[in-house]
Amino acid sequence: MDEVIADARRAASAGREPGTLEGWQHGGKWFSYEGHAIFSRMAGQGEPLVLIHGFPTASWDWNRLWPMLTQQYSVLTLDMLGFGFSDKPVTYRYSIEDQADLFQGWIEGLGLQSVHLFAHDYGCSVAQELMARDQEGSLPFAITSVCFLNGALFPEVHNPLLIQKLLRSPLGGLISRGLTRGAFERNFRRLFGNQNPPDHQDMDDFWHLLTYNNGRGILHHLIQFMEERRCHRNRWVGALQQAQQPMRLISGTADPISGASMARRFRELVANPDVVALRNVGHYPHLECPWEVFSAYREFRKRVT
Repeated sequence: MDEVIADARRAASAGREPGTLEGWQHGGKWFSYEGHAIFSRMAGQGEPLVLIHGFPTASWDWNRLWPMLTQQYSVLTLDMLGFGFSDKPVTYRYSIEDQADLFQGWIEGLGLQSVHLFAHDYGCSVAQELMARDQEGSLPFAITSVCFLNGALFPEVHNPLLIQKLLRSPLGGLISRGLTRGAFERNFRRLFGNQNPPDHQDMDDFWHLLTYNNGRGILHHLIQFMEERRCHRNRWVGALQQAQQPMRLISGTADPISGASMARRFRELVANPDVVALRNVGHYPHLECPWEVFSAYREFRKRVT
């Protein structure tokens, strides 16, 4: 194992408190967006790298990559509105475009001239919208590179779980408010490969983030992003096909909703596709095999440089 990964492992295991969800929260800062509090974290030095999390979790998803990435880059992340430790207004009109506005305003407010994007799941759609704006010349900063992790980049091959379909249905509000820890855990575990499933502490953390500040009550609003993907398919797929910056897809191929089929579609529709396939890895590669994901990302960035 090379020196960087060895150093990162030592940094990650140097103390348990910084590696806990409570430590993650205490290490963050809040800022205001449209009158709502947004949780954020920043650390490291070097070129700015923005991490964009997925549904229904939060920036905590990146915690196992965090000590490695922050040794190499200036890393920024946040909990999008409606997720994690950020506010979760009940009557808000949630959308991918609004979350892109959140990131755009935050990055602009920090005075950054260029950023690299690393996105997962729901966050991939946010990154695609930002890429489309970059191509239109409407961003006040440049996107230097983009790396995707298991997202529904092409809605025609997305295979949502039954509970996700139910949340989108007219019964979504009842399903959302009535979701139990047991039902959540059974469905969430299906997303992982069989080699590194989440342990009990992981599930405690995910459930805490989901239910924090009445999070269950808005899941049926957040999940309407699946319809947005269908409506904006041409715009967001076009952003991939017209991209000028380097892109890489890191794909956990055992993911039942956006794994091997999404990687195949990426190879079909994107010119000169750069895909790293991780066998026996599910929907959360950065949690299941963080060392492999970091190695794949670091190699990508070396090639970009």
